[in-house]
Amino acid sequence: MSAIEKVQPKSAGEPAKALWISTVAFTLCFAVWTIFAIIGIRIKQELNLNEAEFGLLIGTPVLTGSIVRIVLGIWTGRYGGRLVYTLTMLAAALATFLLSYAHTYTQMLIAGLGVGLAGGSFAVGVAYVSPFFPAEKQGTALGIFGAGNVGAAVTKFAAPFVLIAWGWEAVAEIWAVGLALMAIVFWFTTTDDPAFRLRRERGVASKSLAQEFAPLQNVQVWRFSLYYFFAFGGFVALSLWLPRYLVGVYGFNLETAGMIAAAYSIPGSIFRAFGGVLSDKKGARSVMYAMFAVSAVATLILSLPATAITPVIFIVVIFVLGFFMSLGKAAVYKHIPAYYHDSVGAVGGIVGMMGGLGGFILPIAFGLLKDMTGLWSSCFLLLFAIIAISLIWMHLSVKQLSRQGHSAPVAAT
Repeated sequence: MSAIEKVQPKSAGEPAKALWISTVAFTLCFAVWTIFAIIGIRIKQELNLNEAEFGLLIGTPVLTGSIVRIVLGIWTGRYGGRLVYTLTMLAAALATFLLSYAHTYTQMLIAGLGVGLAGGSFAVGVAYVSPFFPAEKQGTALGIFGAGNVGAAVTKFAAPFVLIAWGWEAVAEIWAVGLALMAIVFWFTTTDDPAFRLRRERGVASKSLAQEFAPLQNVQVWRFSLYYFFAFGGFVALSLWLPRYLVGVYGFNLETAGMIAAAYSIPGSIFRAFGGVLSDKKGARSVMYAMFAVSAVATLILSLPATAITPVIFIVVIFVLGFFMSLGKAAVYKHIPAYYHDSVGAVGGIVGMMGGLGGFILPIAFGLLKDMTGLWSSCFLLLFAIIAISLIWMHLSVKQLSRQGHSAPVAAT
């Protein structure tokens, strides 16, 4: 039994407090991380950016927020989630505030690098929250925490009103102040996680970098990363791509398409918590099988020519797809503390990084496929291919473990 499994919280209410405050903090971080989705449109107009420059501008925070996750995950194991989470929020808040003083495209990109730190907070939160809970409750806890993705919808709904009233600079400044205040609240209302406290009390030396990265040699980690590339990366990509798709295929106006995309984001974030509960009760593997099976059918339907699918059918199927992807997001992270309880930071960081990269790469791939084939539905054919590879790989791996007589951790079965 590991040190993480032996240690207990200081009080009965400590896990719940850590979970809910971390979730609120992550919601604000996600709202900041996606700020360019709204203010980027006005910046594009002011700087007269072309499509490539605009794509790089809105993609920079997504890219940096994904890459930094593995570093922040490791730092969380070394220095504790309370400290790393607080500093991450403060750094992201500072970069977002300074964004309002940027005047050139280069300055915008540099600020975007700092804004991206807000997205890296996911890896910190996962490593911080999971030690507060026993294995049979970690799926639910991490599902609730991951529901902070709803911060993207907060920005989509609220930022346009602030932008119209006071300008995009005000959006950056208000979001920055809100995140900084959250960092202060987080620091003064939370405690160090039980695992970090135990290591500090016993004087356990921090792992070397070689030890931190050792689990990454296991192909299983990269299999989990592929699952999250689809479940999270695909979900983010569709959130970004939906407005363009609805306008291009069905002739919706931008306002209506944007509202549908926002409506797609909200339940897809909230139901992640339900996915965590299901993973605890039914097993993460069962949830993963269900996600891939339903997603395969949904993407095949959506791959049909647009003339064969009415707008109503499209919206219903895309919402079903988003619902099951949200369940899968929780199920993937249920596996990590079950299999890698001593390396949640590093493994959670690399899986989160790959998911974030999916949100950056897939929209670009969707656009390239549309240009190459002329088919709007080609994006769903790509998603189906990813699903098929993931499902086959998972099923073969499960069969191999069964033949070898290896039993998976109870929490992940």
